[in-house]
Amino acid sequence: MQEPLNLQTLPVSVVNNFFDAKQPNCKNGLFFSDGKRKVDYVLAYHYRKHITHHTSSVSHGLALISNGNSVNPEDKNYEQAASEQQQQPQQVVMDLSPQDALEEERRSRREEFERNLMEAGLELERDKETKNHGNGFVRIHAPWHVLSREAEFLKIKVPTKKMYELKEDNGIGSKLNAVWQKFSKPLHPRVKEQYKYCFSMFKLHYLIETIFKNIVVIFFFFCKLGITTLIANGIYESAYPLHDGNYENDEEEINERKVLHKEWARYGVFYKYQPIDLIRKYFGETIGLYFAWLGLYTELLIPASLVGIIVFLYGCVTVDSDIPSLELCNDQNNFTMCPLCDAACDYWNLSTACETSRASHLFDNPATVFFSIFMALWASMFLENWKRKQMRLSYYWDLTGLEEEEVSKMFTSDSEKEKLTWKDRIPGYFINFTSILFMFGLTFAAVFGVIIYRITTSAIMAMSPDPVTKSNIRITVTSTAVIINLIVILILDEIYGAVAKWLTDIEVPKTDKTFEERLILKTFLLKFVNSYAPIFYVAFFKGRFVGRPGDYVYVFKHYRMEECAPGGCLMELCIQLSIIMLGKQLIQNNLFEIGIPKLKKLYRKLKDKDTEPEESNSQKNRAPKQWDLDYSLEPFTGLAPEYMEMIIQFGFVTLFVASFPLAPLFALLNNIIEIRLDARKFVTELRRPDAVRAKDIGIWYNILSGMGKFSVIINAFVISFTSDFIPRLVYLYMYSETGTMHGFINHTLSYFNVTHFKPGTAPTLSQFDKEMLICRYKDYREPPWSTNAYEFSKQYWSVLAIRLAFVIVFQNLVMFLSEAVDWMIPDIPKDISEQIKKEKTLLVDVFLKEEQEKLQLIQNFILRDRPTQQEPETKQENGFRRNRAASFQFTREQRSSYMSFSSHHTDV
Repeated sequence: MQEPLNLQTLPVSVVNNFFDAKQPNCKNGLFFSDGKRKVDYVLAYHYRKHITHHTSSVSHGLALISNGNSVNPEDKNYEQAASEQQQQPQQVVMDLSPQDALEEERRSRREEFERNLMEAGLELERDKETKNHGNGFVRIHAPWHVLSREAEFLKIKVPTKKMYELKEDNGIGSKLNAVWQKFSKPLHPRVKEQYKYCFSMFKLHYLIETIFKNIVVIFFFFCKLGITTLIANGIYESAYPLHDGNYENDEEEINERKVLHKEWARYGVFYKYQPIDLIRKYFGETIGLYFAWLGLYTELLIPASLVGIIVFLYGCVTVDSDIPSLELCNDQNNFTMCPLCDAACDYWNLSTACETSRASHLFDNPATVFFSIFMALWASMFLENWKRKQMRLSYYWDLTGLEEEEVSKMFTSDSEKEKLTWKDRIPGYFINFTSILFMFGLTFAAVFGVIIYRITTSAIMAMSPDPVTKSNIRITVTSTAVIINLIVILILDEIYGAVAKWLTDIEVPKTDKTFEERLILKTFLLKFVNSYAPIFYVAFFKGRFVGRPGDYVYVFKHYRMEECAPGGCLMELCIQLSIIMLGKQLIQNNLFEIGIPKLKKLYRKLKDKDTEPEESNSQKNRAPKQWDLDYSLEPFTGLAPEYMEMIIQFGFVTLFVASFPLAPLFALLNNIIEIRLDARKFVTELRRPDAVRAKDIGIWYNILSGMGKFSVIINAFVISFTSDFIPRLVYLYMYSETGTMHGFINHTLSYFNVTHFKPGTAPTLSQFDKEMLICRYKDYREPPWSTNAYEFSKQYWSVLAIRLAFVIVFQNLVMFLSEAVDWMIPDIPKDISEQIKKEKTLLVDVFLKEEQEKLQLIQNFILRDRPTQQEPETKQENGFRRNRAASFQFTREQRSSYMSFSSHHTDV
């Protein structure tokens, strides 16, 4: 527990931790030229000199700007240094380029902004501009009094010197935990403990000297309101805090960046836990919460992967004993099937689809239902465990008292936009609505285009005289169509991301938080439809509207709609899901994340090289400073892309897991790489982002919760309508004469009289007996000799009724179990709730003990100075008693005040 810093109680003896004499030399670029003041923030800009320009060094208060020299080289006081610098003659620089009004305006705006920073107490330093044009850097240092003022304003919490350890129970739970800690010791990164979760005092002398864990938090609040607009207008090019130094050079002393690279951002430490506390300390709470969420998600994928592997192995073990597969593969049954296309296609034997049927059993077996229920409960358990972990991190990171007002300050829009009425916003909303509908239409058009490709390619390959080509029609068409779908998805994903940002801009949201939430919702909606539309088609539409022999449904009057394979559409759904999932993870999540930053860095390097002036530069041969190295890195653009790719993957794992039990395994393997890839990107390839405080992962939790509930419905329909689970169940208990699955294949096949083919649709060249009158097709319809020929049979309606009933029962059962899991797993861990209660009591006891020590000290002074006369002594004793009573009265009031504050602070 920690308390807000009180500026009024700051003693003079407190030393800023950035003025430590043990700090490294300024040559590494982390300090001002005096080697004492640390560079807390950097503003980068591009300059171009004009014909005449009077450089001016302004000084206000404690802040100075110097051109490459020490601000206070001779240890003068700041006021004296400022006055001497103002008395120096101004330098006049002759520029070879013509006067540029825009550049002059930018320079003026920069000077005004920097003046405001100095008036606020910040100290600035910049290099001398020695070239006609180039990049300039303004280094900013925040003195102690500025940090204290902003920390008090922001109510930054600080740890105390005194530690109060809570005794743990010596039960079986603690013993098991000790054994597990000893067993898992090799999995923990070798990182020193960053935080002591201790109690806090209202007095500063109880606080540790290192007051601020992350200076960037203050700079985010202090500079965010103005710098974002200036960057958008081209006044500054970028603004960023510095990394702690080089992460590879062994000659430099250990820094946090080097520790993170060694123990977190390498593939060789993939088996270790993440140093979440150090990640939060270095990058801030928002990024710390992301990696904590990703780590928990990856950790819980382990049991899901094991169960998925068991389900898959069960299918492999039972495939040879599956009666329907054995009947289908038996040539003696001699099921002659109707042609798959008009005229060019011939009749075919069902036994030729033997391998497809056996492969379908690997994913379509009774264990699939169990796995679907398990994954629905797994999604619920994942969300509940994340709420517990988030609560634990909020307590340890002291985010439980983060008020909504404080959060709103982080996301307040940096430019005061003119208030818009609902009439002003209607055009923007209308454009958003129509544009999103258009994007949906574009996605469906792409899916429909792939369907046309599959239909036409199948018809063309069926006309081929090559028997090998004819035998591989289904495999060739399915694989190539899925690859085309994947390419289209990757292209449209990039387009939809840009379109969503444009649509959010024209809405003109009031705050940055609102902007981010609306952008996330639009992007997720578009990418959700784009990623899953082809899968939804195969799962719920393919083979549903085909018609029957003699009355098929045609596209463009010539091409028949697609039919499912003899083993059902579940196998094709598995192929579609696996290729799209693995392709997106390999290409979009890995290759793009590795390759695109490197290409951008190369492009920027070549661009800077082309624009570099061919003139001597006095600083050309100097070693690059840390701000130069960080400037060459890619800017941090937010966590939305990282969350988005994991949310889409979460959909692949939960929505259609009934068709692909190995999806959790492939997601686990991908995430093991993804964590280290993201870690390496943050540590080595991106500028250090501004640290942003956050209580939770925000809108992403709502999206996850919605997808978890939606997955229950999707899996219920996949089991009911896509797999053969319900038809097999209905046959076994309603139509089987032997009580076994013998005769199931014959039961699912209907009869068709070949003389009922429409003219021109019957096979022109057939290798079968010309006197053959009957062919079979997969459907539940009346035979041609029935009075209701080719109408849906009673079996069809029975199966349909059971399918709908199963959907209802499955949904309610899983929802009930999910609610039970939610009820059994409390949101707040028991140890945290107990620790919060103990903290309140122990901290009040500390205050009481402090007051007693004060009273004892006063009493000792009184006893030492006791007068010899009885009457004055009596008066003094009476005064002391009154003072003591007043002191105890203050203690009771302070206790009551603190208890109310503590209750507010620990409200969870």
